[in-house]
Amino acid sequence: MVEHIRLGVNVDHVATLRNARGGIHPDPVEAARLAARAGADGVTAHLREDRRHIRDADMRLLKDVGLPLNFEMAPTDEMFGIASEILPQACCLVPEKRQELTTEGGLAVHAGMNHLKAYVARLQDQGIRVSLFIDPESREVEAARMVGADIVELHAGPYTKATGAERQRELARIQQAAALALRLGLECHAGHGLNFETVEAVSAIPNVVELNIGHFIIGEAIFQGLEPVIRQMRSLMDAGRRSIR
Repeated sequence: MVEHIRLGVNVDHVATLRNARGGIHPDPVEAARLAARAGADGVTAHLREDRRHIRDADMRLLKDVGLPLNFEMAPTDEMFGIASEILPQACCLVPEKRQELTTEGGLAVHAGMNHLKAYVARLQDQGIRVSLFIDPESREVEAARMVGADIVELHAGPYTKATGAERQRELARIQQAAALALRLGLECHAGHGLNFETVEAVSAIPNVVELNIGHFIIGEAIFQGLEPVIRQMRSLMDAGRRSIR
């Protein structure tokens, strides 16, 4: 078990707010600097095809914040070119549809192995670690290993949205997928939808080494401020980790 579970803060929706009015405020790069000061271990940003929030210039500036940059991207030639220029520490390949409000599910790795294997290899040739955002299903974890990914990030959205016994079933799916990732030699992350109520249980999964959280942190920061929210999230993650010692 890795003692310290890393927190990657997704700053996409700082850019969403900026773009709603135009101009330069609020600045997602400044949000990343505040995240670093509050104890985040990395910064995540999704450069979408339609540039609805993060823009190309943001990605270039985020690389220089001082935290490892996790570049979320669709597996397209356009995004490969930008990643090859910026050279982030990691790229997380995600599915992308123009009409969706947010990422709605995991990447269909099993169904697209031939296509994805080439992108994984091309990114790794640039010295970039490659993560695949997937649903917590054994077939997808196994497919991620087959295409050569370094990391899987398990989709925690259904777990967070569920209640009662259904939430426990969704948590069990994440636990089982994380255990399989460990057996296959894949680093395991989790993300999407986690909040103060749900983060401790996922942090208590021993071989999940990183959580990427954005929308909740940015939304809650409206009421409490960005740094206090990140510190509280960090504290809850640490409490979850301590519970398994």
